[in-house]
Amino acid sequence: MAKKKPTKSIEETLWDTANKLRGKVESSEYKHVVLGLIFLKFVSDTFEQRQEELKAEGKEKYLDVPEFYTMKNVFYLPEEARWSYIMQNAKQDGIALIIDEALATVEKNNKSLKGALPDKYFGRLGLDSSKLSALLDTINNINTIADEEHDLVGRVYEYFLGRFAAAEGKGGGEFYTPKCIVKLIAEMIEPYKGKIYDPCCGSGGMFVQSMEFVKNHNGNRRDVSIYGQEYTATTRKLAKMNLAVRGIAANLGEVPADTFFRDQHPDLKADYIMANPPFNQSQWRADEELTDDPRWSGYRVPPTGNANYAWMLHMLSKLSEKGTAGFVMANGSMSSNTSGEGELRQQFVKNDLVDCMIALPGQLFFTTQIPVCLWFMTKNKSADPEHGYRDRSGETLFIDARQMGEMIDRTHKELTEEEIAEIANTYHNWRSISPSGVGKGEDYEDIAGFCKAATLDEIKKHDFVLTPGRYVGIPEEEDDGVPFEEKMETLSQQLYAQMQQSQELDAAIRKNLEVLGYGE
Repeated sequence: MAKKKPTKSIEETLWDTANKLRGKVESSEYKHVVLGLIFLKFVSDTFEQRQEELKAEGKEKYLDVPEFYTMKNVFYLPEEARWSYIMQNAKQDGIALIIDEALATVEKNNKSLKGALPDKYFGRLGLDSSKLSALLDTINNINTIADEEHDLVGRVYEYFLGRFAAAEGKGGGEFYTPKCIVKLIAEMIEPYKGKIYDPCCGSGGMFVQSMEFVKNHNGNRRDVSIYGQEYTATTRKLAKMNLAVRGIAANLGEVPADTFFRDQHPDLKADYIMANPPFNQSQWRADEELTDDPRWSGYRVPPTGNANYAWMLHMLSKLSEKGTAGFVMANGSMSSNTSGEGELRQQFVKNDLVDCMIALPGQLFFTTQIPVCLWFMTKNKSADPEHGYRDRSGETLFIDARQMGEMIDRTHKELTEEEIAEIANTYHNWRSISPSGVGKGEDYEDIAGFCKAATLDEIKKHDFVLTPGRYVGIPEEEDDGVPFEEKMETLSQQLYAQMQQSQELDAAIRKNLEVLGYGE
């Protein structure tokens, strides 16, 4: 009996259909085609659902009153912007222009989507009408409102962003951070309530996972405010769509802009900062630019050749007095002494700003093999009885997670849920315990090869290098219970057998050489 082929997920089906658009259309372009259509289907489905609610309430006369939709956080759509209208015209040669007009109409009628949707992509790309129609048919089969949380739409977005990141190589990392890393940061800093900020927000993944954390821990989304900024215009569109399909309100600034040269949240003091800045960004400023910027106040000016420490100083300037920042950095940031980076790192340590350092395993990113780490910084390590935190002044926790992660394909790893929980729990237990036993966590203990709570004096002895491997040491070997004499006898016998085998191989080689006329 022939084996039944596994059923493809809707994400895989969409990816296969989208790939048929390939040719002269690069993935950097057609991701906006696919995600734009998914977004249009979603807002149409929610619009139609709200229409049915109004009919059930006997309010037919309000079906075309926008306020009766926006009051429920639903986008109002004129007829020419609705999915049903697009599908009625899906087989026409001019369907690309009809879609462009629909997207423009949605944006025009909903101020919160200003600058968010693809701008005349479909007509400009010259897409094959039959292939575009096939993609429409596939998307038409998606029930985007099958559940109230819209997890299906979010899942499709996440899948596509990940696949596009892998397909585009280095450039893809500009808008996508692997979910397991984002989730780990969220589990570490626990953004229950307050202001969350990402100065280089990409497609908004940090915000999505923050809201997921709030939901999973029975928090209230209304207790969280989101602020972000993104330099690349097309990536900013992805972020706005990504957040819109999940019903997440965010202030991403008025326009796409460089965070260093046009900070769109100049007065913000954030309770939580989550970020994945561009790694080792070179020539981010000229020698004479930003030298007197207030964000560097109290520190030396960050070097022009690498923006890693400029990003750190920017985030510190945005952090509230009791806030926590968690962000991804290239491993070089933990040890580099180039152009004054070592001096800046020393200042961070002496000012007691570094809360926790985590070395991550390789191969987590789709787009780069550069080893990365996580920094967690705070301006206040004092006791916080409200949250059960002890006074950890003068301490930094080091975690070496390089041996963690499971391969999800031939080239990529992923941290498992259990590993994320183990790392986060280690941090919270360390942060929460006190000599009197007061705190919300279990007792913390240093574990050789995994975690170590180091004092500032210990860090000073290591010349202010913050690589976890320097502090956690080597894992202790488990005792197998075999007595030393017995183990030595076994190993000796194995060695003698191997030596005997070596002699026999040498003799065989000599004999073969003699047969060939090369004997001694």
